[in-house]
Amino acid sequence: MFELLKAMPADPILGLLTQYRADSHPQKVDLGVGVYKDPQGHTPILACVKVAEQRRTDSEDTKVYIGPTGSPLFNQLMTELAFGKNHVALIANRIRTVSTPGGTGALRVAADFIKRCRPNAVLWVSDPTWANHTGLFEAAGITVKTYPYYDYDTKSLKFEQMLAALNQVSKDDVVLLHACCHNPSGMDLTTEQWDEVISVTAKQGFTPLIDMAYQGFGDGVDEDAYGVRQMAAAVENMILCSSCSKNFGLYRERIGACSIIGKDAAQTDVAFSVLLYVVRCIYSMPPAHGAAIVETILADADLKQQWLDELAVMRNRINGNRSMLVNKLIENGVEQDFSFIAQQKGMFSFLGVNQTQVETLKSQHSIYMVGSSRISIAGISESNVDYLAKSIASIL
Repeated sequence: MFELLKAMPADPILGLLTQYRADSHPQKVDLGVGVYKDPQGHTPILACVKVAEQRRTDSEDTKVYIGPTGSPLFNQLMTELAFGKNHVALIANRIRTVSTPGGTGALRVAADFIKRCRPNAVLWVSDPTWANHTGLFEAAGITVKTYPYYDYDTKSLKFEQMLAALNQVSKDDVVLLHACCHNPSGMDLTTEQWDEVISVTAKQGFTPLIDMAYQGFGDGVDEDAYGVRQMAAAVENMILCSSCSKNFGLYRERIGACSIIGKDAAQTDVAFSVLLYVVRCIYSMPPAHGAAIVETILADADLKQQWLDELAVMRNRINGNRSMLVNKLIENGVEQDFSFIAQQKGMFSFLGVNQTQVETLKSQHSIYMVGSSRISIAGISESNVDYLAKSIASIL
């Protein structure tokens, strides 16, 4: 059996990480891996997580399965975090949520669920989108196509082209949208643009699938959920995939959620039974530890406020890094306009240089980023920004 296999290409980001670790350059800079880093280049455990984890350790008295849905309290609190406690769909009992192994697990659950709902549905993703989106959905047997999104030349949205494309999408198809902090471009929809997209979605009747991996990293927890909440109020069916990896710093705990919205409570119950069957067939039971940490934080007023404060520190650092890099490039005499970096949101941005320049930055300056020039903004710090800006200036 194995002799028929052909080696798959290595993940480009993991390959970059290997090269970075082997590099002995004293000023090397990692802008490839998409994890939050503090000014010292470390990815810390949040203080509120430390407290919640200790409570979990002290109170846990069994390791028995928690059931395919996961923790009911976690599911409830994640639903309220995403949609708001008083959302019309929540009040109408139209939302069901399951715990999943991270945001990636939520997306795979959504993929298999979509395949059972509409076997011939096409999934439309933005051009560009997170590299793993296509693979996840194609692995479930779903055809993936793209709609226009980011203009590499003008460093802006192709919004009119996006709307035109969505106006052609069949009611039997699914459109994947990024809730906030678009990965990899950092270019988000404004609230006005969200309103237009929601209007097209309701008119065309296709199902929106919203990926919310960075709630709280853009403008704030509630602000970043604008599109999610407005969409859920306007359509009959919707899917939301969310992650606790970034905003809670629980990268290795692999906890996320998949929520579905039906036309009414009865339809949602039927859909939920299918969702649970999908879960049973993929991984049977979700992990419990990360969910216990999150629910402990969100259920405790003081811990939740501490989390919001720590989340604000991360968000403000990322936004500050954007402005800092732009200003340092100007200081180094760069005439090319990089102001778009400061205007974008979230962990990522395209630097806008070509692959030859990306390779030069790596080979001559030990600055690592993927070939598309996507950079992880959290990899910038006060200690490396001067070297980074000077190196970028040299290759322009």
